This record gives sequence, C-alpha cells and structure tokens, in this order.
Amino acid sequence: MENLIDTPRLPRKRRSLAQELVTVLTEQIRDGLLKRGDKLPTESAIMEAHGVSRTVVREAISRLQAAGQVETRHGIGTFVLDTPSPSGFRIDPATVVTLRDVLAILEFRISLEVESAGLAAQRRSAEQLAAMRAALDALNESVAHASDAVASDFQFHLQIALSTGNRYFTDIMTHLGTSIIPRTRLNSARLAHDDQQHYMNRLSREHEEIYDAIARQDSDAARAAMRLHLTNSRERLRQAHEEAQAQG
Repeated sequence: MENLIDTPRLPRKRRSLAQELVTVLTEQIRDGLLKRGDKLPTESAIMEAHGVSRTVVREAISRLQAAGQVETRHGIGTFVLDTPSPSGFRIDPATVVTLRDVLAILEFRISLEVESAGLAAQRRSAEQLAAMRAALDALNESVAHASDAVASDFQFHLQIALSTGNRYFTDIMTHLGTSIIPRTRLNSARLAHDDQQHYMNRLSREHEEIYDAIARQDSDAARAAMRLHLTNSRERLRQAHEEAQAQG
C-alpha cells in the first residue's frame, strides 16, 4: 500500500477534513487503487499520509461504513466492500454545504423515503426489523452520551431502504451516504433555536414512531411517520433559512 502512504497531504479547506478524507479514499476505491477485499492502511498510516488526527480518520471510516463501502472486522482491520458506481447520477457530498442545499436534499428524501417506509412495513423480515432496532438503540446511545449520532442515524434510514427489497432504494441511499443527515453539515439545533438535548429527543421520538409503524406492518402509518419526520426537519431548517436571509 505504499502508493497510499505517498498520497499528497490533504489541503486545509473550509470543508471538514473527515469529508476530504472520505473523498480521497472513495476516489482510490473507484480508481482501483483499493479493490474489493483489500485491507485499508492502519489508522496511523492514514494519519501520517494525510496529516490528520486519529479522530478525523475514525470519522471518515465511520462515514465509509455507513455508505456501505467498507467494513471493520474487530481485531483485524477495515476492508473494502464495494466500488462506487460510476453512473452519471452523482451528488457530491462536498457540494451540500448551505442551508439551501440541505433543504433541497430533504425535499428529495421526502419523495424517496416516504414510499420506502411504506414498502418496508409490507416487506420487512424479522431480521431486518431487528437491524432497525439495533440502529435506533445505537442512535439513542449516541444521543445519551452526546457523541456523534450521524452514522447510526443513517444506518436506521438505510435499513429501511434495505427492507423494501428494492435495490434501487438501497443504491440511492448508499450513494447519498451520511451527507443526507443535516447534522453533518449544520448545527441544526442552533439554527432552529432549540436546546440540543430537546432537539435530539424530538428526533428520537420521530424515529420511534417510524419504527413502531414498520414493526406493526402498517404501511400507511409508516409513510405518515416518515413524512412527518422529514417534513419537520425541513420546516425547522426552512424557518432558519428565512431568518438568515432576513438578517442578511
């Protein structure tokens, strides 16, 4: 893996260093420098190659895991799972940087995930429901300890897409990756003038309502709960966007 160690160090830009590292590693997978089954360099090697901290490396790996591109086998290492699709459809996470961008992504998610939730309620298996529950438990644990909840939040939504049995839902969600979660781009609670804990508790309740409807195999309730969840997120951010424009 010497060619990875010699990669030029990442430039310091306004975009997060973690996302910069995700972009570099994704390109190496797409270009064949890292192939399916290959083991990623160690955390220390990546830190040295790109001049970033261990925290940045771990966040980048977490995002790649959430996008289904790598998996970590404890005690062994992190391995490449798949090559990103070279298709023409592409949303570059690095371009989702403003409130307007995030609002546009949320509008797209409403059209996609409302039906995804309805189909998941009809088609989910007991194992898939258990995977949703595990993702929610991990999300609630992250909220309780004020740690990064983005990966588990995304996993919950990805598990719903997987439960549709329609690979196109899964492909689009995997392509979007954790960039679809507004908290990766914005401090949503601050923008919504809300206490962070109160904000996260409200999101947790919305997620639980989606899960409960899917568990009951109530398609209409699942669609309604998902629409409410995403519409609430959009409206909170839309109001913040309007306020920011008025102040500008």
